[in-house]
Amino acid sequence: MFASNSRYLKLTTYTVTLPDGRVVTATRLWQSPVSLALVGYHTRAQGDRLDLLAARYLQDPTLFWKLCDANGTSVAAALEARPLIGIPIGGQ
Repeated sequence: MFASNSRYLKLTTYTVTLPDGRVVTATRLWQSPVSLALVGYHTRAQGDRLDLLAARYLQDPTLFWKLCDANGTSVAAALEARPLIGIPIGGQ
C-alpha cells in the first residue's frame, strides 16, 4: 500500500466501515520520533520546497517527511513559515 521508503510502511492498519457500507483500510497517525540529531539548519529562501531540500540534503526528494520529523511536525505545510529548517544527520 505504501512505498518502501514511506514513513507509514511499518505502521499498523485497520479497517473501518463507512456509513454507506464500504470497508476501507486506514493507518494510524504517524508520530515523529522523540528527537533527531541535526547536522545543521537550512535558511529558508523564496521558492524553497521540501522535496527540493530533501533531494539536496538527503539525496531523495521523496524523503521530505524526514525533514518534517527532524522539525517536530508530521505536516509539511507547517514548515512553510519557518525561517530555519533542521537537517537530520545522515537523513536518519
